[in-house]
Amino acid sequence: MAAAETFARNIVESGQRAAARSDSSAGTETRRATFRVWRGTAAGGQLQDYATSVSEGMVVLDAIHQIQAESAGDLAVRWNCKAGKCGSCSAEINGMPRLMCMTRLSELDLAEPVTVEPMRAFPLLKDLVTDVSSNFRAKKRIRKFTPRAPDAPDGTWRMAQADADRVQEFRKCIECFLCQDVCHVLRNHQLHEQFVGPRLLVHAAQLEMHPLDILDRTDELK
Repeated sequence: MAAAETFARNIVESGQRAAARSDSSAGTETRRATFRVWRGTAAGGQLQDYATSVSEGMVVLDAIHQIQAESAGDLAVRWNCKAGKCGSCSAEINGMPRLMCMTRLSELDLAEPVTVEPMRAFPLLKDLVTDVSSNFRAKKRIRKFTPRAPDAPDGTWRMAQADADRVQEFRKCIECFLCQDVCHVLRNHQLHEQFVGPRLLVHAAQLEMHPLDILDRTDELK
């Protein structure tokens, strides 16, 4: 219980710091904006409007933290790095799947309410938080990297730099699961246990294209 209380306090304090940054921005014009945020659980819920002050440089996640600090301390939202690296703060902003920490308010029409909803492809836990565990279960079903036997005199391997570079592009995924969110098989039909989805296809491609890997994972992708 103490850990949960500490976590909740840290969330509120983060929102308070964001609000303080907004209020103290020297020479920066502030304005009021309305955010229409989904509140509820799998049992039901609704969109609820919150008004807060916004200023230049803020992103949607900043506004959500301010709303937590000012008027909705129990608003559930998943986030971590606030730098577009961890993939935690995925949501649907004005109907578009995006990272909240990478969506600047300057990109949005603040004359209208900004709608913030959870990803629809996954089961809802609370408010903006969804259960994405099906992705990790699917990943476990795909066999790990399995290299061929060492073929160099020193007991290691040799491969072309071009082959190594090709694999790197597939390793840049931050597992935000936004691609899963827009996949109609997962979003509209909820077939998470029958289809791995685009994220895991990229993961498998990374393994299959590695010049040292020897496995065929075709059957694991069905």
